[in-house]
Amino acid sequence: MNEFLQHQLPNKTGWIEVIAGCMFSGKTEELIRRCRRAKIAKQKVIVFKPKIDDRYAEKEIVSHSEQSLPSEVIQDASEILKLAQDAQVIGIDEAQFFNSELVEIVNTLADQGKRVIIAGLDQDYRGVPFEPMPQLLAIAEYITKTLAICVVCGNPADRTQRTIASKDRVVVGAANYYEARCRKCHTIYGE
Repeated sequence: MNEFLQHQLPNKTGWIEVIAGCMFSGKTEELIRRCRRAKIAKQKVIVFKPKIDDRYAEKEIVSHSEQSLPSEVIQDASEILKLAQDAQVIGIDEAQFFNSELVEIVNTLADQGKRVIIAGLDQDYRGVPFEPMPQLLAIAEYITKTLAICVVCGNPADRTQRTIASKDRVVVGAANYYEARCRKCHTIYGE
């Protein structure tokens, strides 16, 4: 988000920021950067991650570049409202693993004057929009689309290529199951 614009917003006004993109594009890294800056500004920050995401650490969000930040691990998005009451800034990682209830929750938090920063995959391994990200993108005041580098040709990548055989929409993994691909090089594994 443009730092100049952030300082132009009136006090007591909340807003929603969404960081969306494919795997290995720096979404969590950007979420961590923004939350750390808020902490430097002495704002009360709380970060959430879904329980299903246990790839790198149990109680931290961790980027593929090994940056980390302590987080609250939650099973359901409804837990956020209760746990975030004292926070001024709320970070939510891996938003695609929450149900559509997340949209109403982040709207409520923003209406309470809180800054809500959400990171998540905007497409699944087939290139299909990954709910609830499309709805979150629609209500966000600020949107950042991150791109990776295609491992095949080196072009900007906006797709997540699954490299194992599974038709399940959600298979939690990292470089062992996925890689970044551009539109041209992306294929649906096994199809």
